[in-house]
Amino acid sequence: MKAVDALKDRFGISPILRVLGVAASSYYGWLAQQRDPSERRRADTALVEEIRRIHGRSGATYGAPRVHATLRRGGQHVSRKRVERLMREDGLQGAFLRKRWRTASTRQNPRATPAPDLVNRDFTAAAPDRLWVADATRIPCGEGVFWLAAVRDAFSNRIVGWRCSDRCDTDLILGALEYAVWTRNVRGGKIVHHSDRGSNYTSLRFGQRLEDHGILASMGSVGDSYDNALMENFFSTLKTELVYRNSWRSKEEAENALFAYIDAWYNTERIQARLGWQSPDEYETAWRARQAIQDDQPATPVDGTETAPAR
Repeated sequence: MKAVDALKDRFGISPILRVLGVAASSYYGWLAQQRDPSERRRADTALVEEIRRIHGRSGATYGAPRVHATLRRGGQHVSRKRVERLMREDGLQGAFLRKRWRTASTRQNPRATPAPDLVNRDFTAAAPDRLWVADATRIPCGEGVFWLAAVRDAFSNRIVGWRCSDRCDTDLILGALEYAVWTRNVRGGKIVHHSDRGSNYTSLRFGQRLEDHGILASMGSVGDSYDNALMENFFSTLKTELVYRNSWRSKEEAENALFAYIDAWYNTERIQARLGWQSPDEYETAWRARQAIQDDQPATPVDGTETAPAR
């Protein structure tokens, strides 16, 4: 109908309707609705504006399920089918995987003795800092490929530590581990660190650092994504929502984009169905608040430092 309206001054209404096979009554009915929209149409117009805002805030990555969940979090109780229809009509869609996102990069040291598998594909935890999963992946940019190593908490899906480097070596994964240890409340003997059997994770240096922090090592098999599915899931999300939708000229630009995505979006704002449509930080904060009520103690924020009691 908008096309008819745009071309009517040039060709006239009747010829255009005849070519398009549109009934005149349909066109004039549409015009009447534009002049005096129904209450439902006015509500749809307002809802589309809010959908655009949510979709834009997500970096155009949210599809209908997350947009719908965000609307409900804000107190707007609309059906998911209505959100799907309005997004479709407005040409909005979420990020989706357009190509194979990962090639095998795990290199095993045949002389190393891997740690036992303490997880057995059960990536659940009863509390924060009980199970961490870790891995590394390639990030392309104009200056070539570099590497991202990350550590994820299985309880809340939060990325608790990450580092970038030109090389995928032991220093890289140690950097991600130390970042995680620094930001979290590490207690000896209570954290299991799960990875594949890559040579860097089976190195003596890395094993010694885990032992120094009282962290138990766990390792799945080589090249089997199901044995480290929770970390593979994050890398797939990262590639789909960020890496494959952008092009960076330098490694510095790419690392800044990773910081903005992980620390300023993924951990703090990106909602997840598994977490009851909360972000990792929101999920942990709610859990800590419940624990504080049970223990009659001040709540502990995500970074592990205690909140001073009110005076």
